[in-house]
Amino acid sequence: MELVERINYLARKQRYEGLTDEEKDEQQKLRRQYLDGIRKQIVDAMEGAGYTKKHDTLCECHECKSRQ
Repeated sequence: MELVERINYLARKQRYEGLTDEEKDEQQKLRRQYLDGIRKQIVDAMEGAGYTKKHDTLCECHECKSRQ
């Protein structure tokens, strides 16, 4: 929850005061970290429900890399 609170704080600060370059970088990293976590939760839930990941040419998993 700390992550979301910091993201929200930076969003409010951006809206009302603006952000420094360091804060903009932090905001980008935190947002990426948050979205990566959400994506992982979705993949885990899908796999738990019996769905399997489709592999394509852009996939970088170990299985696909070994086939290249």
